[in-house]
Amino acid sequence: MSSAHTPPSAPRSLAEALRARDDASLAALLRSRPDLITPVPTDLTQLATRAGTRASVVRALERLDRFALQTAEALAVAADPATYDELLGLMAGDQGDDRDPAVTAAFPRALATLREQALVWGTDDRLRLVRTAQELLAPSPQHPSPTGLGPTVAEATAGMSPGRIQEIVAAAGLPTTHDSVSAVASLTGLFTDRARMSALLDDAPAESVDVLSRLVWGPPYGQVTADPARHLRWLIDRGLLLPTAPGTVVLPREVALHLRAGRAHRAAEPVAPAVEAARTHRPQVVDAAAAGQAYTALATVEELLKDWHEGGPAVLRAGGLSVRDLKRTAVALDLSEPIAAFWVELAYAAGLLASDGEADERYAATPGYDEWLELPAAERWARLASAWLAATRTAGLVGARDAKERTLSALGPGLDRSAAPEVRHRVLTLLAALPEGASPTADSVLARLHWERPLRGDRSASDDLRTRLARWTLSEAELLGVTGRGALSAQGRTLLGFPSPSALEGEPTGPTGPGDKLPAHKRHHGLPEAAHSPAEQAAAATRAARLLAPLLPEPLDHVLLQADLTAVAPGPLERPLADTLGVLADVESKGGATVYRFTPASVRRALDAGRSASDLHAFLTARSRTPVPQPLAYLIDDVARRHGHLRIGAASAYVRCDDDALLNEILADKRSQGLRLRRLAPTVLAAQADPAALLEGLRSMGFAPAAESAEGDVLITRAHAHRTPPRTAPEPVPDGPPVPDATLLGAAIRAIRAGDLASTTPRKQDAATDHPGNGELPRTSSAETLATMQAAVLTGESLWIGYVNAEGAATQRVIAPIRVEGGFVTAYDHTADEVRTYPLHRVTGVAELADDQP
Repeated sequence: MSSAHTPPSAPRSLAEALRARDDASLAALLRSRPDLITPVPTDLTQLATRAGTRASVVRALERLDRFALQTAEALAVAADPATYDELLGLMAGDQGDDRDPAVTAAFPRALATLREQALVWGTDDRLRLVRTAQELLAPSPQHPSPTGLGPTVAEATAGMSPGRIQEIVAAAGLPTTHDSVSAVASLTGLFTDRARMSALLDDAPAESVDVLSRLVWGPPYGQVTADPARHLRWLIDRGLLLPTAPGTVVLPREVALHLRAGRAHRAAEPVAPAVEAARTHRPQVVDAAAAGQAYTALATVEELLKDWHEGGPAVLRAGGLSVRDLKRTAVALDLSEPIAAFWVELAYAAGLLASDGEADERYAATPGYDEWLELPAAERWARLASAWLAATRTAGLVGARDAKERTLSALGPGLDRSAAPEVRHRVLTLLAALPEGASPTADSVLARLHWERPLRGDRSASDDLRTRLARWTLSEAELLGVTGRGALSAQGRTLLGFPSPSALEGEPTGPTGPGDKLPAHKRHHGLPEAAHSPAEQAAAATRAARLLAPLLPEPLDHVLLQADLTAVAPGPLERPLADTLGVLADVESKGGATVYRFTPASVRRALDAGRSASDLHAFLTARSRTPVPQPLAYLIDDVARRHGHLRIGAASAYVRCDDDALLNEILADKRSQGLRLRRLAPTVLAAQADPAALLEGLRSMGFAPAAESAEGDVLITRAHAHRTPPRTAPEPVPDGPPVPDATLLGAAIRAIRAGDLASTTPRKQDAATDHPGNGELPRTSSAETLATMQAAVLTGESLWIGYVNAEGAATQRVIAPIRVEGGFVTAYDHTADEVRTYPLHRVTGVAELADDQP
């Protein structure tokens, strides 16, 4: 068996392997590892060097699925180089009849992925892992391998005395040699010979075999005393356990592989675990539930910003909301603090709220909030959902501590997690692959994510950020109405850019081995592709809004007045009606129907806003489907009759009333003592309190005073809308460079090919310039450069030049000079495949090409 698309001859380096690739293969590499073209490499040698840097290799390894990573781990413990069959044996076992067929079928895909991402190079008979990946994945005492394997015999005996090595060889029944190298090779040959190794272990004591069985799957290290027991001594004498430090022994890799039947892993995982459905609902039920939650989401965000209408909480010095303000907001929204933090962060991510930037900095709604309110409900939801999908700020971290043990606050710094958008899309993609109306089990979703991005390091699965992000995604999607009853809704599917469920029928369920030629960035194990570009996402959001609109309730233009001084809104209200009713009454309960309660204070609030009693009666009569109850009419008339009878103005403050008996009543009331009132005239009282405190004090005593201006007119008090200056929504923190589009890929590949042509074109040996044609930039004097250019114009020969551009970047090019004049050379540039003009003062040197070159 052999893998597809291997070069015809064995390359000697990764650069040579990349040079043998076609443009489609290079494009697949740059899509899967976009950090390699930031900036664009000058040639394929630089691309290979960049692909081998530690940061880039770590990033590539962390993006492998579990089976591809297991394949790389197996190659790290294989011989260097390894053959295709040797690596397959490490994955599926070295006994052909007992090999796992699933591993055998999936192995070509995994190896193709490693090759595509330039982590593995070479032909099938000489497979090599890039050096940095080898260093990261090979076992060592400080960094044990996930395979559980230890060092080879050669590595474990590197510091052992020659005499001791010969003793081990003799005890193992092998002939002694004249040097340690041949002795180690002889011992290695014994341990890798299945028949001879089986014969050796057949003579082992049962206790010795039990020790080996405990070490075989790792960790391979064990502790022994200075005088080990007989069964341990039997193993140590024959090299089946080798000392690595005083009191420590290790099971050699070759012995462990024999005991494992050649397998590098206890359990290879070639197939992604399926996402299981917990329950299935009718799609119409899911869509309706999601639409109801979408309406609740809009109402919650509006209520939040209405609560902050006149200016929200103060901004902490370090940024963000204080714990007290978050609690106060949660109480106002009747939500738990974590959910309140989610809505606050979502409004911030959507650009609906921000800090006002004043000296006494506070949070407030932005002008964008007013524009958002004017949109249809479905479009408002699409704006929120799109902001959530793209946001890197993670509300679930609120209340946790950062690396410096500082508490992370809502709207504060430190909440960005660049992996959040990718995890959200991946979780919802898994939901999209289920049948319509099916909600998944959380454990199966997490298991699938762990297979796609296995954990590396010492973190436990429960502490993994991706696990927490996935759990938050499932709950936040339900809060937002992207899912309904745990299943992805039709509008949620459309928002993500997925095709309709019927279009998914006939999709493959997974890779099929060598025939799977999709590039890594397109392989989603049989799952649909979501929208990725901004234009695609905007179009998907528009389609989702159109799909959601019929499912949202139509705003109502009426309420139902009750005899108990309440009004019932059986659904969402039109905005003018809701705004007026919000001033005239207090919200008592929310849900499918909102209950408003009329109180003396709420009626007085409407009168303070400039409404008269007749205005209120007319409003209720026009907007109620039921007659205005008599108790409500009496309440309005009673409050209106007393409203403004007392007038509060500014001296320090005074109370004015035409009814001196009422003023006498106030002076006699013990509750007024704190206001320190005294009579200035029969109809005027002075107070040693400011007007606002005096207003509040008299209202708490049951009176209905009104504030008045310096001219004696009643002041109308309306809520003052506080807005920030124009603000843009926070930019998500990218998780590395973006995947390049086709245009950028084409340009990058042309530039890399051109630079590679210039750096690898053979050149003449030039004794005068001491330039052997070794890839370094040529260095010649200005006179020599000019003379060589002019001669090439006459002969039509091509030249190799070094060139420094205006930014100071040095490149090398192959050109055919056409004209030299005025300090410039006009030439056909073979590397750019076009005619260009270069200033001669930027040419560092020139060299002729070899005679056999064009």
